[in-house]
Amino acid sequence: MTHPLLDNPLLNFGDLPLFDQIQPEHVAPALDQLLAQANAALETVTQPAFPAQWSEIAKALDVSTEQLGRAWGAVSHLNSVADTPALRAAYNEALPRVTEFWTRLGADERLYAKYKAIDSASLTPEQARAHTLAVRNFVLSGADLIGDAKTRFAEIQERQAAISQKFSENALDATDAYAYYAAADELIGVPADVQQTALAAAKAEGKDGYKLTLKMPCYLPVMHFATRSALRERLYRAFVTRASDQAEGDAVQFDNTALIRETLALRQEEARLLGYQNFGEVSVVPKMAQSPLEVTRFLRDLGVRARPFAEKDVADLRAFAAKHLDLTDPQPWDWSFIGEKLKEARYAFSEQEVKQYFTAPKVLGGLFKIIETLFEVAIRPDSAPVWHPSVEFYRIERAGQLVGQFYLDQPARTGKRGGAWMDDVRARWLRPDTGALQTPVAHLVCNFADGVDGQPPLLTHDDVTTLFHEFGHGLHHMLTQVNERDVSGISGVEWDAVELPSQFMENFCWEWDVLKHMTAHVATGEPLPRALFDKMLDAKNFQSGLQTLRQIEFSLFDMLLHTEHDPANDFMPLLNQVRAEIAVLQAPAFSRTAHTFSHIFAGGYAAGYYSYKWAEVLSADAYAAFEETAGADGLPNIETGRKYRQAILEAGGSRPAMESFKAFRGREPTLDALLRHQGMAA
Repeated sequence: MTHPLLDNPLLNFGDLPLFDQIQPEHVAPALDQLLAQANAALETVTQPAFPAQWSEIAKALDVSTEQLGRAWGAVSHLNSVADTPALRAAYNEALPRVTEFWTRLGADERLYAKYKAIDSASLTPEQARAHTLAVRNFVLSGADLIGDAKTRFAEIQERQAAISQKFSENALDATDAYAYYAAADELIGVPADVQQTALAAAKAEGKDGYKLTLKMPCYLPVMHFATRSALRERLYRAFVTRASDQAEGDAVQFDNTALIRETLALRQEEARLLGYQNFGEVSVVPKMAQSPLEVTRFLRDLGVRARPFAEKDVADLRAFAAKHLDLTDPQPWDWSFIGEKLKEARYAFSEQEVKQYFTAPKVLGGLFKIIETLFEVAIRPDSAPVWHPSVEFYRIERAGQLVGQFYLDQPARTGKRGGAWMDDVRARWLRPDTGALQTPVAHLVCNFADGVDGQPPLLTHDDVTTLFHEFGHGLHHMLTQVNERDVSGISGVEWDAVELPSQFMENFCWEWDVLKHMTAHVATGEPLPRALFDKMLDAKNFQSGLQTLRQIEFSLFDMLLHTEHDPANDFMPLLNQVRAEIAVLQAPAFSRTAHTFSHIFAGGYAAGYYSYKWAEVLSADAYAAFEETAGADGLPNIETGRKYRQAILEAGGSRPAMESFKAFRGREPTLDALLRHQGMAA
């Protein structure tokens, strides 16, 4: 009989994770061993006789903690993309132990003292940056606390991890649990491929009708195209009340209200323990922004600039609805439908028409082409164990040398968390234990609709933009040339700058010379006609004012929630106050968007959601450099691409983000390019 640990795929660190072999029963024994190793390493390096040297600490401690992080990362990833009751149970059983270790490590005063004793003159520039961030993180992790305060801080971290996981589970379960089996006559206007998918889903369950869900590939087309207002209202109510006290029937079991209130109270308590007035102040410490006030001023300033454009957007929608759709009093579930009809009328095309040209394989080929051209790399198919047959794996090379690898998981499916994200599997690191260079590996995850009747999946232009966005994150992680793990790739990058490379890549989705290489009609193979692209371009900033205010509404609510709100009180009045200040289209009283606001309650963006708008400023200004240097053929300048790669992507977190931006652009960023790109320039 073989020893269970010898066959445990979570303990295999030879190369890539054995995703096809990992089972729920592997989690506990693997963590038993890895936590024991990490704890032993911590005890070793904190002995008085152990040298206060960066390389020695890395060799003894970082190797153990990196293995723990990689194994737990694999479990967490599977929990997000292949959720099962058994895996969820194993994950939740292990979560408190893992959280306890990382909390204790980050607050260990012996280790903190050892880091402070390191002679900074002995460090390389990369190590010096990592050392500075490490000392700062010790403080934010409670290393300066003593006695009961330290104990309580650790309890808060453990409880927050559990709440965050439960919040995420509730949001997923509330989304997965909903189904409405519509009759054929209710689906007038809904695209044929969406209807086919819904019919097949109902048949697979042995049910009549068409199964409609709250997953994006189904929900959005219904809201955009279904002519029946009653159907739109049914799905809209279910969607905006997910995981809340307003949910209907049994779905109220997924209510996140209590979890949100407890989270806010714990964050406030954490901030006070660390000597800050509120959690917003804690959140901005590792960011480019200097204070919560600076953030709220930025958001309100942008809001003032965008408001006239948003008001015009609403006036146009109301006028069109009254004249052409006989809707004199539009309801919240009508606006998406009106907007789509107005766009079709004004620009003479529909998203459904555009979608026929964006087959997933062709889009991917076009994306690879721009990356290969601009950043002087080659992308090749590769092989690796995967968690689902639809997952693809690739390698990136420069001059024949491996630079990085990535998993690509595109389709939506049951048990897979909604949305799109990039995560790291492992970082680039000149390993202190072997002296070998470890290349980075990334996860790139989306939730696109599957192909129908043997056809390739069709992507909306928004889907295409999402794919480019996540690849921007992936390139930041994989193209780094930094050898120090804690500041290579996305590590060590300020949170409000980490979206720069992702939003930067979105710009290419609006360049004809890029787009024409990534389209082929699903039936005829014909490329996207230039005339249709020109209509898309004309429509690019359609409702940009409304969209900007919506993001500002979320961002301002997030920051005020973590600065001015008393956690003892209900948070809905604050949300309504922010809506009244910012929104030009008011949400209905039953809307509970906060209850699935996973970015801030389960995704690391607490008091940091503004990062998306701030990074838009950075990315628009960075892309303006490509506009300024583009050739007569409209194609991006390779020299500019090289400069961007070296100044932003390759530098990773090895220096402050503002230094990297100025190294590329020669100055600090301005709002001008963003307002121009979004059609809101004066």
